Amino acid sequence: MAASFSPFFFRPGIFRRPLAHTGSAVAADPGAGSGGKHGGGSGVPRLRLLLLHQHLRQALWDARLLPRRAAAPAGLRALRERGCGSEEQMAAVLREIEAEVQRRKHLVHQSAERKAIISQCYKRKHSEVYTLQDSFLAPGFLEIVRYCTSPDANLHGLLRYTESFSDKRIFRLPVFTEEFCQAFIEELENFEQSDMPKGRPNSMNNYGVLLNELGMDESFITPLREKYLRPITALLYPDLGGACLDSHKAFVVKYSLHEDLDLSSHYDNAEVTLNVSLGKDFTEDNLYFGDFRQDPSPVPNYIEVEHVGTQGLLHRGGQIHGALPIASGERWNLIIWMRSSAIRNQLCPMCNQKPQLVEAEGFGDGFTETCEEDVPETVDLCSVW
Repeated sequence: MAASFSPFFFRPGIFRRPLAHTGSAVAADPGAGSGGKHGGGSGVPRLRLLLLHQHLRQALWDARLLPRRAAAPAGLRALRERGCGSEEQMAAVLREIEAEVQRRKHLVHQSAERKAIISQCYKRKHSEVYTLQDSFLAPGFLEIVRYCTSPDANLHGLLRYTESFSDKRIFRLPVFTEEFCQAFIEELENFEQSDMPKGRPNSMNNYGVLLNELGMDESFITPLREKYLRPITALLYPDLGGACLDSHKAFVVKYSLHEDLDLSSHYDNAEVTLNVSLGKDFTEDNLYFGDFRQDPSPVPNYIEVEHVGTQGLLHRGGQIHGALPIASGERWNLIIWMRSSAIRNQLCPMCNQKPQLVEAEGFGDGFTETCEEDVPETVDLCSVW
């Protein structure tokens, strides 16, 4: 089985960890995006800062030598645009980067320790939700999968089963039944109220659950991705490796009035993202989507998309997006970042450079040692849309 990898501490690196069950690399951050932290954070994109750690260190050093009007590296320009004009301000940002790098160096081992404790000590409330069953899936979702696995399946036929939003390649589709969502949330709340160790879902969300630590990767998320989601993404996102999404990162996030209220603009460390609204009762807190990160427009065009319980949104990981503040109640969402090693092996989606990798545990950031011949053939989207 192919070995998988992850960028070395937020810079292009070599991470090795066999796909599926044999290992993968250290993730840049379980859920880091390019936007600031909840509530605005420092105003500097955290994930991008971390991924560009080495580049920024050099840029900050060069800043002492560059005239103010000189052509500066991209990382330095980004910092200046965000108000880091003085050497003192840039030094403060660098200290923050260094502290975050040290924190992330320990994430993989800390996660493994938590997972071992949870496996041995946690008392499940609904053991049945840990193994994927067809009965958990909405009839409409199963119908979509049957169509996508039929010999004559094509994009235009699939679009009859989904709801599309503007030209941003965002699609809504049914995913789970209400009965499953209710039982799943009860299980998540049971875990939340336990004395088990808990890790943050990512660097932007403070409340939620890492599903690999809960023991749901191999028995639930992996078969969901391989058997059900991949036939759909193969038609919707052929240019992003939709037919060969071979790893993932899955977590649940929670929003409420006294916890995380919203989520600032960011993009995901994924080729394709599935975001499913599990419940519960809440008002407001719509998602918003902007430009694709590699094709920004001078005046960003944002659209709002409402959460619908039991239904999911499929979108490109590089689509700039965020969540508006919740007004009342509580919302749980399942997020699955799906990754294609054949795509990201050629270019890291977070720093846009050829990745250098380090060996690590689990799926890591979804890189592998696959050959260049395995890269999916590019598709002229104008011919299929």
